[in-house]
Amino acid sequence: MPSPAPAPESPPPVRVLLVEDDELMRRSFTVALERYGYRVTAAADGLTGLESFRDGDGFDLLILDVMLPGLDGIGLCRRVRETSLVPVLMMSARGDGLDVVAGLEAGADDYVVKPVDTYVLVARIRSLLRRAAYAPAPGGEPAAGQEDVLTFGDLTIDTGGMEVSLSGTPVALTPTELKLLLEFAAHPGIVLERHTLLRNVWEYGWDGDSRVVDLAVQRLRKKLGRERIETVRGFGYKLRR
Repeated sequence: MPSPAPAPESPPPVRVLLVEDDELMRRSFTVALERYGYRVTAAADGLTGLESFRDGDGFDLLILDVMLPGLDGIGLCRRVRETSLVPVLMMSARGDGLDVVAGLEAGADDYVVKPVDTYVLVARIRSLLRRAAYAPAPGGEPAAGQEDVLTFGDLTIDTGGMEVSLSGTPVALTPTELKLLLEFAAHPGIVLERHTLLRNVWEYGWDGDSRVVDLAVQRLRKKLGRERIETVRGFGYKLRR
């Protein structure tokens, strides 16, 4: 009698680094995220968070409060971006202030405004993780009818290998930047409105903050050339053919 097939191994838990100086919030977020199956490492200040990031065995996601002692969340995000493309979610108590812009300019992928409900936080985490694991189709294969390699002048996008190069030189993009570029590349020469990009890339509804789009486009331009993505005032953006 044949032996029963071994049970499939469950995927390893998602590793999250949470840096939050408020002890009550830090404990609350940690307990809540662990209930959803995430493995959380928590730090109470920016320097400890940076040390945990460097000494850890690899994190899948970082959640950084903006206002931190020692090294604030903006500075911590910049230090992380020097060596890593790991998804970063910023938390700010001032959603309409400069914190949001500064965090996104530093390389954060998204932000939430405190106080934040756990289900909102988890939804944003899941969206970021989907972007990090993004591929055109399961197994890393391009979708039907989609070419493996897309070329726009000196810009080359390998949609199977998820690699981008400019004049033959590899360009490092965060998962959000890569998915945004792929969204543009799927519609070359077509103007994409901000709310369309919010829905397709960030998975926001109609009430999403368009600043995340504007600043992600800004970062793409710095890496690929300012002329690559054109602003169509009053409408949105388009990738030049």
